[in-house]
Order: sequence, then C-alpha cells, then structure tokens
Amino acid sequence: MQLHDKLEIVSGVGPALAAKFAQLNLYTIQDLLFYFPRRYDDYSNIQPIKALQPGVVTIRAQIKDIKGRYVRRGMHITEAVASDSSGSVRLTWFNQPYREDQTKRGQDYFITGTFAMSYQRLAITNPSIELVSDFPVSTARIVPVYRETKGLKSAQIRRVIRNVIPMVDKLNESLPAWVLKEQGLIGRAQALHQVHFPDDIKDLEEARARLGFEEVFELTLAALLNKYEILNTKTLKIPFKEALAKEFVGHLPFTLTDAQRKAVWQMYLDMQKAHPMNRLLEGDVGSGKTVVATMVALMAMEQGFQVAFMAPTELLARQHAETIHALLEPLGYADQVGLLVGGLKPNQKKLAQEHIADGSVRLIVGTHALIQEKVDMHKLGLVVIDEQHRFGVDQRKALQKKAGHMPHVLNMTATPIPRSLALTLYGEMDVTVLDAKPSNRLPIKTELCSPHSRKQLYSKLEAELKSGRQMFVVCPLITDSAMLQARSAEQVYKEFTERDFKQFKVGLLHGKQKAEDKNRVMEQFVKHELDILVSTTVIEVGVDVPNATVMLIENAERFGLAQIHQLRGRVGRSHHQGYCYLMLSDAKAPSQRLRALAGNQDGFALAELDLELRGPGAIYGTFQHGQLDLRIATLTDVKLITRARQAAQDVIDKGENLLDYKELYEHVNALRAVTNLN
Repeated sequence: MQLHDKLEIVSGVGPALAAKFAQLNLYTIQDLLFYFPRRYDDYSNIQPIKALQPGVVTIRAQIKDIKGRYVRRGMHITEAVASDSSGSVRLTWFNQPYREDQTKRGQDYFITGTFAMSYQRLAITNPSIELVSDFPVSTARIVPVYRETKGLKSAQIRRVIRNVIPMVDKLNESLPAWVLKEQGLIGRAQALHQVHFPDDIKDLEEARARLGFEEVFELTLAALLNKYEILNTKTLKIPFKEALAKEFVGHLPFTLTDAQRKAVWQMYLDMQKAHPMNRLLEGDVGSGKTVVATMVALMAMEQGFQVAFMAPTELLARQHAETIHALLEPLGYADQVGLLVGGLKPNQKKLAQEHIADGSVRLIVGTHALIQEKVDMHKLGLVVIDEQHRFGVDQRKALQKKAGHMPHVLNMTATPIPRSLALTLYGEMDVTVLDAKPSNRLPIKTELCSPHSRKQLYSKLEAELKSGRQMFVVCPLITDSAMLQARSAEQVYKEFTERDFKQFKVGLLHGKQKAEDKNRVMEQFVKHELDILVSTTVIEVGVDVPNATVMLIENAERFGLAQIHQLRGRVGRSHHQGYCYLMLSDAKAPSQRLRALAGNQDGFALAELDLELRGPGAIYGTFQHGQLDLRIATLTDVKLITRARQAAQDVIDKGENLLDYKELYEHVNALRAVTNLN
C-alpha cells in the first residue's frame, strides 16, 4: 500500500464502504491517518470479575456458554457466561443475533460494557468483545471515538485505521529537527500512532501536543510569510495632508474618540510607505469604524486615486454610501461617492460604471458587484472591506487585481476577536482596535427575563413603541421544530400580529426569504414603516436603525455571548436609551455566560469569555475555508500559540528552505492561498 492509495484497496473496505468514507471527505489512506478521534473512552483498567462494581467495566475472560433466542414482539436476546479465575458474569446482547455464531467458546476475550442490573440480575449489557491480542482495538485500552456518518460507525472506522496505522512510518517528518528539539516534541509518525491508539494518557498528551503545535505553527508560518511578501511588494504612496484631515474633523457633528484618532494616524502612516497597508480594524459595535474608513479614504481621493468600499449586503452598502456622502458633503467631495449594487436599474448601473471608468467617481461603495469585469477601477489606491470575514478570499483577490498593482487594504470587523484568535487567523495583518465608543452613546441596559414575566415585559415594550421607538425581536429558529424546544420567528410573528402587538405594524425577516424580499422588509423597518421586526440573526451585522431602542432575544441561552453582543449593538445607536431583553427558555437560574453579558458592555472581554467557555465557533459561527479547522489545538492555549508563532519566526530568520520539508511546504502553501490578500 501507498499513502495516496484509495481506501477501497484496504482490507475490509471495498467500494461500498469507501463511498461511506467519502461522505466524511476521506478518500485515501493518508486522509484516514489524519482523521483524528473526537474523544476517547478509557477501557484500559482490566479487572477481575469478582471485583466488578456497577458502571463501565473491562474484563479478560473466556466465554463458556452462549445462546440466543427470540422473545416477545420479535426482540432477540443473546446471553452468555464469561469466566475468569475469580468468578463468572453474565453477558447480554439485545438484537444482535450474530453474536452466537461469531463467538468462540473457550477462547480468551477482552470484554468491555456496562455492568448493571438487567432483568433483576447483574450483567454486562451489550458489551464489545474481541479476542485477546497485543493490539486490542475496541476494548482493554484507551479507545478512540471518531465522528460518524450514516452507515459508518466509529467501530468500523477504528478497525480500518488499525489496518493502515503501520503506514504512518512512511510519512516524512514535517518539522525541522531543531524545532522538535527546542519545543520538546515527539516525531510525526509516533504522534499519529499515539493519537489513534495511545498506550496511555501520557502518550496521548504528547501526541496531541505535537500535532496541535504543528497546526498552529503552519497557520502562523503561512501568515508571517504573507506578511513579509506584502512588505516586499511595491505600491503607490498616499501622502498625508494635515490641512485636509483637520478640515474633515472640523466639520464633524461630534468629537472623535482618542481610539479613532490613533487608528486614523496609524493608517495615514501606513499609506505613506512604499509597501501596501494591510490592516485589520477591529471595532466593537458602535465604535465609529465608518468614520475612520471615510477619513482614510479621503486622503486617497485627494490624490486622484479611487477607493473601493465593499460591504457584505446591498442594504449595508446603501447605508454606508449615505453615511459617507453626508460625511464628505461639507468638504465638497460628496459628488465623488458612487453606489454600485445588484439592485440598481440597468441604466443606473451603466451610468455608475461609466463614472467609475472616467474617474469622476473616486469612492465606489458596493457589494460583490464591484468585482464584475465591467467595472474598470484602473486607479484603485485603497480597498476597504467591511466585515471582511464575510467575503471569500477569491472575492477579495478579484477586487484587488483590478488595480493592476497591490492597493492599500483596510479590513474592518465589528466582531471582537480575542488576541489569541487574531494572532492565529490574521497574523499577516497589522491589527488596530477601536476600544472606545462615542461619548454621546448611552450604555445599553441589558436584562435577563424569565418566561413567567412575559406579560409584564410586554407592557414595557408597548410603552416604548407608543413613544415612537422601534423594536427588534430575534429568534433562534425560522419555523417550529419537533427536535428543538425553541420559539421560531414565524411563531412569534403570528403571536404578535394576531394578539400581543396587533395594534403595531410587524414585519418578518429570515434567511430563507428571497434577497429582494429581505431588502424590502429591512428598508420598511429603516423607514419606520414597521414598528417591530421579528427576525433570525440575519440582522446581526451592520444594519443601522437609530430609532430602534429595544432588542428582545428569545431563547437567549442558545446564542453565543459574542453573537448576543452583536445583536445588542443594533439598538442604542442614537441619543435614545437602548434596551436588550434576554428571554430565557425556562425559569431556571441563568448561566454564568448570560449573567456576565448582563453586566458587561465590553465586546472584547465577552469574546474572550466565549472563547474560553464555548470555543471559536461561538464567536464566528462558521469560519471560512476551514482555516480554523483546528482538530487538535485549542485557541485558548495562549502559551501554545506564542511558542508556535516564535518557532515560525525562527524558521524564517534562520532562512530554512521549506522545500526540504515537502509536507510542511504543501500545507503552508495551501494556507497561504487561503489567507493571502495578494
């Protein structure tokens, strides 16, 4: 066998089972070797029968007698007696008639199962059994448990991996020897063997330490190589004009925060250099990222360069265009702002494209429509990408290629990203954090609500609506589900329109609606043609409705802290007081997570807590391109991330040739293609 051979050639697989493995994206022997267990069951403690206590047990015994029979309603029971030198115990299997023919009497077996009362007597129920050997697979060891798919159980996966595990010795080492020595790591082959079939807990921990280090090391090495490549790329310098910056600030109807001033100055310094800016601007909800981006864009426009401002949705693009137009109008630059989105009429779109091509429009706000070949942005000097993780890497590259050179790039996100995550995900970018909010913003009052208090809460909400304000209601489901006990958007919409808030205008918004229907409903809410918007989390990012002061989140415990914080940021965006009500599913005491949310307005602190309690998925939901598909490493392990990042830097500083490490070279190159913005 060879590492890249198809799985169907492996003993015990064949075409039918190989098709099941393909459902897990496992096609070759090498794929399977890197399919890591999701957890482990420790069955390594082999006990004498006389010492058994109720619970999961493992024994070594001979099966003296075994027979099966059918009982009521077609149920089949197989019963056996297992004995060792200390005594005997009964084994019982339900609906496994094959056990009788497959079990050899008088042979030594490892037997693992639950020892408990069954039909008024103690027995080991539905045990796993296998003949005693030096390499047990499902008993008498720390047993790996794999993610399954329909028709393919963990036990089957385990048996096939047992057949191919010797192939790990054909894998080349992927890390330099000096890295292994400095970091105290075991070799790759040994780590893969022990991660699948560990001899003991210590060996398992060593294997996971090695493989986890490698995952983070590869990510950070890819990011650092990208960063150095960008530093060696030439671009057009955009000089800083102090008078223009002062004029812009002088016309603002508010005072910039110190964080905004610092961010703008960093970007002005970046754009004066001969290599392109590649900066991530992290700003908590309502921290004023759009003003920063507009101020930076103004410098590029003043030099005759064009700026592409890309937003994830058409509605958000329109809002950005309106905001930027208003900010630039006092300076006489408003007529240089254009909008290009899919919803424009053909003649409007053609006119916009002509203005972009002749350079009369210098700041183009749009969605993915900006990437289309018809759009000629030959003087592109700056790209601003809002909610950058919402765009595919290929989309970002296509936008930047339009310049014919590498433009300056400013990525923005309202998702607070913990430092450990930012270092791993965005190591090729310089990161700026807006950690302050405008002084005129009142803290949002957040309250945890029991379902028993719904009537009193609705009275409060009604008073707020009657005063002319608006309300978001967010539900975890679109429609009712028999599987999940949670309130759906459709159910709440029906209750509100027919009973609870029937005197108000109520709209419904969710992800299964057509794009034009979603835009229409959202625009109605923005224009206050609707008082209440019942929605799923599709309203999470970017939408600005200053008149909305209430956010009601149903089944709040189903959402991550960072996600609720994002939703909470949709209200309180004006001088009016904002309120966020977290409706619990039941009257039990709220969790530590939700209590923390009620008393904390700092999105970064909440994101750190969410990462610690729930993992990275709670922050982003689904990460792009599998680049955070860390199967071993934990992103809360700051020490690991720090060590891996330093080792990656050392590899670059020592001038290591990655071609000497074929697997490392291939993995890092693949990751560079995912993260690189060139």
